[in-house]
Amino acid sequence: MARPKQFDVETAVEAAVEVFREHGYEGTSAQRLVDGMGIGRQSLYDTFGDKWGIYRAAVQHYSQNEVRTHAETLASRERAIDGIRAMLDRVVAEASKSCLGLSATVEFGCTKPELVKLREASSGTLNKAVKDALALAQAQGDVAVDLDLDSLSTFVIATISSIRLAARAGAGREQVAALGDLALRALR
Repeated sequence: MARPKQFDVETAVEAAVEVFREHGYEGTSAQRLVDGMGIGRQSLYDTFGDKWGIYRAAVQHYSQNEVRTHAETLASRERAIDGIRAMLDRVVAEASKSCLGLSATVEFGCTKPELVKLREASSGTLNKAVKDALALAQAQGDVAVDLDLDSLSTFVIATISSIRLAARAGAGREQVAALGDLALRALR
């Protein structure tokens, strides 16, 4: 008879997210995961199969939480442009912490179908939330109506990635904040 799990799987996945954010997939050993997650090696393998299994679970968990937080932030203000600003401000404030979604893209590109599927799902959800906020901001007179919403949404999401990448490369808070400000100016 199998013993019941002696740990909370979601808590373990959240801990794995932090390990992978800091070290990437290749830089993360099984021992580093065991130490970071606070579980035994056998529990890791019994629950997730292998390092790749926990990585997929971590990327999925991170992506879902990040997209949900972006969508909530976008909808948190009366004026849509203020929600867009709040989302960009949040990205700037947290830019020094590695983004697991961006790291997975940089590390693997399109070579891992499982990650591509996860990225497409989260990107689709985020794109819709950003596009809806931009459409509302246009209707409220805060975003130029002659700008294409698909292109604007792609631009805003690319700006988020750029902010995170610049911070990871050593850009200071003022520099990454300027990227957010320039993005907002480009929407007018």
